[in-house]
Amino acid sequence: MNLPAAVPTTADPGEAPHLLVVDDDARLRALLQRFLAEQGFRVTAAADAAAARAALASFAFDLIVLDVMMPGESGLALTESLRRAGHDVPILMLTARGEPDDRIAGFEHGVDDYLPKPFDPRELALRIRTILRRAAPPAAATPAAPIQLGLLWFDPERAELRGPDGPVRLTGGEAALLAALARRAGEVLAREEIAAALGTPEAGERAIDVQVTRLRRKIEPDPREPRFLQTIRHRGYVLRPGP
Repeated sequence: MNLPAAVPTTADPGEAPHLLVVDDDARLRALLQRFLAEQGFRVTAAADAAAARAALASFAFDLIVLDVMMPGESGLALTESLRRAGHDVPILMLTARGEPDDRIAGFEHGVDDYLPKPFDPRELALRIRTILRRAAPPAAATPAAPIQLGLLWFDPERAELRGPDGPVRLTGGEAALLAALARRAGEVLAREEIAAALGTPEAGERAIDVQVTRLRRKIEPDPREPRFLQTIRHRGYVLRPGP
């Protein structure tokens, strides 16, 4: 499937992060463009470094997904040039070359992250979100307020769960999981996002499911029919506080 050199596609105008995908493989470029748009990003695609420069002159991007091996100017050369010119937009490098020396070279040229091909598109989306969170300006330090879970109250700042009879003991993993969900209460979090928030991006889906099951035993009146920590089919989990 052939695409024009730079094709703006808007998934959700306004607040959605704007990504520039640069890859000379037309099929992969189209697949990434469609997948990332479905993930809620705005996406512009470019076939090479020259088209990427033209897009950068026309748009403000939140992140660049950049292939290393391209005809003409390589991804590493483009990255180095952008950094010398003062561009600080985060760059996630895609490459078929996954050796440690290649990754180190990418970081030395100013790349923020490095994903070898072939890759799972879900991992790409997770890494993009992680980079964007790191790049976001720090928010004002407003303490997270305690949340109610029926007869229980959870303080995300202290990672403390209390009930009518006093503190409810949580393991470190359970407390971290509940804090991650509480800070984004009402939002659906994919298992990959939860793993990243817990600092264990290598954790598999099954490991997250087990942690959720254990936590439900502590916070749910009936863990078999959860009221507060709910599963959203094919998407992840959401914490819905309430009396």
